[in-house]
Amino acid sequence: MATGTPSPQATSTPVRFRRSATRLTAGQRQKLRDSFAAVQKIDDDRGYGYHAGIHGLPLPIGCDNAHGTDYFLPWHRAYLYFFERALRDQVPDAMLTWWDWRTGPTHAAQIPKAFATKTVDRKRNPLFSATVSPLAIQQGGNQVPATTVREPGAPGAPSLPSFDDVKDVLALNDFVDFTAQVEQLHNAVHVWVGGHMGQIAYAAFDPIFWAHHCMIDRLWRLWQLRHPGSLPPASILDEALPPFRMTVRQTLSVTTLGYDYAVASSSTQTP
Repeated sequence: MATGTPSPQATSTPVRFRRSATRLTAGQRQKLRDSFAAVQKIDDDRGYGYHAGIHGLPLPIGCDNAHGTDYFLPWHRAYLYFFERALRDQVPDAMLTWWDWRTGPTHAAQIPKAFATKTVDRKRNPLFSATVSPLAIQQGGNQVPATTVREPGAPGAPSLPSFDDVKDVLALNDFVDFTAQVEQLHNAVHVWVGGHMGQIAYAAFDPIFWAHHCMIDRLWRLWQLRHPGSLPPASILDEALPPFRMTVRQTLSVTTLGYDYAVASSSTQTP
């Protein structure tokens, strides 16, 4: 099972770095595409459909215990961790990437090119779209296309979060407050992308989901660095994060899990 027990006691050496989707080398982009293409061809619990389905449909697995709770950040960190392991089982050097969706003077509201291009070298780009599980479609009432679609910035959609929005959230001192506010930013991005991303049941089938949630995970990492010692409530630290064999406490250190986030750029508007 790809959701097997991790070994958080020993830090991987060296730590691998997840990079911004706009700053990947050609080789890194190719490994990412190759890994997504590989898992999208697998129909068992090593494959894309299985991992995407964990987030919503098909039942019985779902993220109902994650959204709107103090488990939101730990649960999704575990989710990314095990999905990345599945990618690396197919392409050993593959790493997830993060989408910096903040808007500002130098950041337009747009899907990163690596995920927005339908074809690469006249071949299907596996980061552009993916097939949705037929069982998930059936359980949801056959109301969505069989292949993921997007409607970025459609009329009525919220704006993407700005640099100032993120800055304000990172300044919060309390984990519970931070979680609640960062989840609101997260929600706005899902709705802005639209299509399958706008529905919890199907969102993870869209490849951009993983880059979006890497950004959320990165914000938590930045918050941890700025507020050392600020932890989730003690009452949940040793709670499990089903279906993953990992507790909240085991998600707290990204470097123990073997990864970290590369610096975005030299911009004064970082993070």
